[in-house]
Amino acid sequence: MIDVGRSLWHEPRPDDVPPVGRPDWLLAGGFALAAVVEGVVRPDLTWRPLMIVLALALVPALLWRRASPLVATLVGWGVAGVLSVVQLAASTDDLGLFSMMSVLVLLYALVRWGSGREMAAGTAYVALVVALGMYASATGSADVFGGIVLLLLVAALAVVFRYRADLWQRQRREIRNEERVALARELHDTVAHHVSAIAVQAQAGGAVASVQPERAVEVLAAIESEASRTLAEMRSMVRVLREDEAAVYAPGPGVADLSALARTDATPTVEVSLHGSLTRLARPVDTAVYRLAQESLTNAVRHARSATRVGIDVRREGGSVRLRVTDDGHTASGPTTEPGFGLLGMAERAHLLGGSLSAGPGPDGGWVVEAVLPAETA
Repeated sequence: MIDVGRSLWHEPRPDDVPPVGRPDWLLAGGFALAAVVEGVVRPDLTWRPLMIVLALALVPALLWRRASPLVATLVGWGVAGVLSVVQLAASTDDLGLFSMMSVLVLLYALVRWGSGREMAAGTAYVALVVALGMYASATGSADVFGGIVLLLLVAALAVVFRYRADLWQRQRREIRNEERVALARELHDTVAHHVSAIAVQAQAGGAVASVQPERAVEVLAAIESEASRTLAEMRSMVRVLREDEAAVYAPGPGVADLSALARTDATPTVEVSLHGSLTRLARPVDTAVYRLAQESLTNAVRHARSATRVGIDVRREGGSVRLRVTDDGHTASGPTTEPGFGLLGMAERAHLLGGSLSAGPGPDGGWVVEAVLPAETA
């Protein structure tokens, strides 16, 4: 239990805090309008001008609630505390505007976006203000119970969304790491293949140097070319990590192997089209195009209902390579705001190589996956 408390105390703020946007301004403006309208038309309101001013003091707090959740909570719930003190001093049973219930939004923001220390300090402050308000209003036991349940529900909802987002971020990081490992492993295999070729060329050069010196010059040129290409590919992936696993010293499949994915004897049929010069791609890009096409084909076969055809089109466009995989089926589910982990992994691989990937319904039906990668990695 102590360890759990320490973990919560040291909990950092989420790193995906969105900036103030149009919905926030609409929320603040809507609250301000509601507070003014209620303050004007409500007949039983005591100290009407003061109540409207205090209500409008919550507007900045609503805008700050994500960037500075603790400050916003102190300001917003501080207004509620001031109302409780005024209520005690005036011996009034009912004071304040119903629109001030927006302080619940600040409690949600504190738990959703605050750090562990901010949550601890803010919730303690809120509990103190709530206790003061209940004492000032002489609230009955039923109202006390209902108010506590409401506060706990708001906090619980914030906790659910906070840790759901945290889990999503962790899964994305895991996918990114897996793709980095896969790229590093493929680079390791490719470099090992090139080094093996260099070693063979060097041995051949040593054998012919004394008999055919001119042949030795050709061998040295071949070694230089192979070494330069190897260094270029190593530099393109210099900071990619890999796991210590046994490796097969041979380059992985590439664009030239895509033809093996074509088939006409099963449904859906698979058609592969290659256009332009696709023979001098950087090895990581060459392998990535194959992997992306293979994964897209697998997804189409699994998830595209009633599909009869899958098309794989690869073409060279200047300094880029464009991969487009289409099917004529029906997707099992509509578009979602959170793509599946397979698509996330494909997108991470494309981004790591300096490219992009998009996936969604096609204009004529079916599903389209399109990736654009640089022919030479940065």
